[in-house]
Amino acid sequence: MKPVLKRGWLPGIAVIVLSILAAAPATAAQPPGKAYRIGLLGAISAAAYAPFIDAFRQGLRDLGYVEGKNIVVEYRWAEERYERLPDLAAELVRLKVDVIVTHGPPAIRAAKKATKTIPIVMALVGDAVATGLVASLARPGGNITGSSFFLPELSAKRLELLKEAVPGITRVAVFVNPANPTFPPALNAMELTARSSGVELQQVQAHAANEFEGAFAAMARRQAHALVVIEDALFSAHARRIAELAAKGRLPTMGFTEYAEAGGLMSYGVNRFDLWRRAAVFVDKILKGAKPADLPVEQPTRFEMVINMKTAKALGLTIPPSVLIRADQVIR
Repeated sequence: MKPVLKRGWLPGIAVIVLSILAAAPATAAQPPGKAYRIGLLGAISAAAYAPFIDAFRQGLRDLGYVEGKNIVVEYRWAEERYERLPDLAAELVRLKVDVIVTHGPPAIRAAKKATKTIPIVMALVGDAVATGLVASLARPGGNITGSSFFLPELSAKRLELLKEAVPGITRVAVFVNPANPTFPPALNAMELTARSSGVELQQVQAHAANEFEGAFAAMARRQAHALVVIEDALFSAHARRIAELAAKGRLPTMGFTEYAEAGGLMSYGVNRFDLWRRAAVFVDKILKGAKPADLPVEQPTRFEMVINMKTAKALGLTIPPSVLIRADQVIR
């Protein structure tokens, strides 16, 4: 709004100058010499998430942000101990970072609890609405925005595709981390698909990597025929280990993209590298003055199916051509 001026209060030239300043956009350029501080809150470790962080950095570089020059990134990693996330989030708040970038419901919830004012960018999350992180996708409200995908529908589709690929399965284990609040809605969606396809679901849990072997032993005792791995930062970090245990137990498996690349039989999901790069766009908009409440949460529109034929051969499986032809990538 332009200032209200009384006639004769200022010389005419001053009126013109004030009018120009009042009309200047709120998203002004970065002040000379200012280095923005970005807090990055990770649930796992720098080593495990290095490829995703590289994608985020590349997104920042594409927009003109260079670490050590015009931005400083404060990294905080929970090292697979989700209970550390609240303290790490509070630490970033005390550092007065300009924006916090994070991923997954446990870390996003910790950041949300730590601050109501510092903007928070979700690099990716299974279902931001169902987990109560935002009010809606179109108008997230509060101080959070970013990218989200519908994990329940995605999980149901994974079960459907696994059943098509291996028609004989009737008992399917579902591997979840109970510390991640996205898994109950995902299981509910999978139950509907399971009932319609004559499949019994068996929930198997693991809070930490040292519980994996016990979880697979439970699957063997319950005579599971196959396995679906629900998205979680812990499982992503240990995708290869999970795939090895599944191979040892001769279990056909379905999970996220990196899981099939690590040796799992199949995957169906989003390109998480793209979402991490996209997080940089949200950061850029916020640093230029946009409010998270006014930035709609985005959803990926492209989903990829990967089939690992090496694993299929090792399991003695023949993937039906009707499934194989729909794969975006076939690992041979």
